[in-house]
Amino acid sequence: MTAATLGGSDPCRDLIEKRCRMRWLVLIVAFFLAGVVGAADEPIGYVKQLTGDASITTSDVKVVVQVGTAIFQGSVLRTGKKSSVGVTFKDETVMSFGSDTEFRVDEYLYAPTQGKLKFASKLAKGSLNYISGVIEKLQPDAVSVTTPKGTIGVRGTQFLLIVED
Repeated sequence: MTAATLGGSDPCRDLIEKRCRMRWLVLIVAFFLAGVVGAADEPIGYVKQLTGDASITTSDVKVVVQVGTAIFQGSVLRTGKKSSVGVTFKDETVMSFGSDTEFRVDEYLYAPTQGKLKFASKLAKGSLNYISGVIEKLQPDAVSVTTPKGTIGVRGTQFLLIVED
């Protein structure tokens, strides 16, 4: 007779059950984390126009910009000398950046059916031509551009901003 038939525990069976539970736990955690990361990795806009050279850095990963390159919350866009980039965001905001520009998307929320709207960004240097999209039209106080000298609250359809060194 074995220990299991006498009412005792079977060490092999216990080990197998523990490993099985651990694998399920790991799979559940991995599935949950994949959903969270996937939501954060959703593009908020795309490069529609490019002249010259530019880069986008997101989560310490730098990519050379091409037409169609995605931009994400937290991305930093940098243009080279004699370069320009045009980006269209999910809410149809259009931004054009001139040469030697550094621009960062600090926060972007676009869920109009849930009332979640926000577009906060920073222009560290260079030039930006801004044409407002849905976020500004639905909730004007949800859009801001910070510069080294101050913050612009967007309350109009279009503006041009230049930040010099």
